[in-house]
Amino acid sequence: MGINHFTKEQTEKLRSNPYVKHVSEKAITYIEEFREEFYIRYQENPFPSKILVEMGFDLHVLGKSRIYNISKRVKAQASRPTGFKDTREDMSGRPRHKERTSDEEIAYLKHQVEYQRQQIEALKKINFIDKKTAWKQKQREKNTESSKK
Repeated sequence: MGINHFTKEQTEKLRSNPYVKHVSEKAITYIEEFREEFYIRYQENPFPSKILVEMGFDLHVLGKSRIYNISKRVKAQASRPTGFKDTREDMSGRPRHKERTSDEEIAYLKHQVEYQRQQIEALKKINFIDKKTAWKQKQREKNTESSKK
């Protein structure tokens, strides 16, 4: 079962709804007030279809799976500490690094040095095993050549 893509007419109809923040061919982003209002109404009347019709959405355009997912996501967002706020806006870009104290920086650098030592030792062992295998292969080749003569 595939994703129901919106037609241009459907996206225009959804964009005209005041509760819609953004619409693409595949997805809808709702404003924070919509999610809050939906949750309040959902507690009084647990029928998402009826709530969405009251808020100006066409159920045929949304489809059953989106209607189910809206109620599921809104309930999950209601239980989050951040509430209905869209946290994607705060999480964009490169992660921020906090300033470390000199003791924390020393501990971090010691950890890095120890980790690199372990990596070097592992590479030495791999190199040793490769050389040993190559030497054994040469010995076998010499033995097979001498036995042929």
